[in-house]
Amino acid sequence: MLTIKIIAVVLILLSTLIAGYIPFRQRIHAPDNVEFPRGEALACGVFLGVGLIHMLGDAANQFQAIGSRYPWAFMLAGSAFLLLLLMEHIGRDCHVDKRSNVVVYLTMTILSLHSFLAGTALGFSDIYSVMLLIILALLVHKWAAGFALAIKINQSRLSTRWGLGLFLTFALMTPMGVLVGASISSSMAVSPWVEPTFISLAAGTFLYLGTLHGLGQAVLVEKCCNLKNFGFVVLGFMLMALVAVWT
Repeated sequence: MLTIKIIAVVLILLSTLIAGYIPFRQRIHAPDNVEFPRGEALACGVFLGVGLIHMLGDAANQFQAIGSRYPWAFMLAGSAFLLLLLMEHIGRDCHVDKRSNVVVYLTMTILSLHSFLAGTALGFSDIYSVMLLIILALLVHKWAAGFALAIKINQSRLSTRWGLGLFLTFALMTPMGVLVGASISSSMAVSPWVEPTFISLAAGTFLYLGTLHGLGQAVLVEKCCNLKNFGFVVLGFMLMALVAVWT
């Protein structure tokens, strides 16, 4: 189990760095030439399935097991969803000058936050099939997110050194999340409230990634008018539903 997580961390980190290398190397200023519509659609379905079918239920059961009758899992997941949505709205409203450094910092903060929380989900996971699908979804998402962030950095007025520092910080957020999740999951000294809290926040993050991430450019908004792309969303969701039969 630990070996798979270590391999996943390496693969996710490498995919992020490779995606960022292209804009930094070639100084690309528009993402129009790189798209993964079906891969992104499949990832959206997996994110939705993981969040709704696996993580929310697990978190709710853990809260119930420690004696809480309040629906903390759903409240925390909803709060994470709305927080990410708010941050993305703020980021969009700051796009008056695409060379503004503020845009880069906001984009980096948004992407880093949900990358970290998504990483904790992988760290907490102890089911091989779920873990592998999360890894697949994260690889696709981190590639696209890394490419987009690198473009934003190269469009800004930031120095190359500072921009690289920001990008490397973003690249490390998912591995850090995996480490935190795995550490909490294996520790006996941590409060029983900690794990379900992180799982709930990660569930809200996955629901956001599977629905409104990107706002008007979200996969479900922009690309799923194409039934083939929408079919990949359904496929990703159904894969997670099938996994639930054996977990």
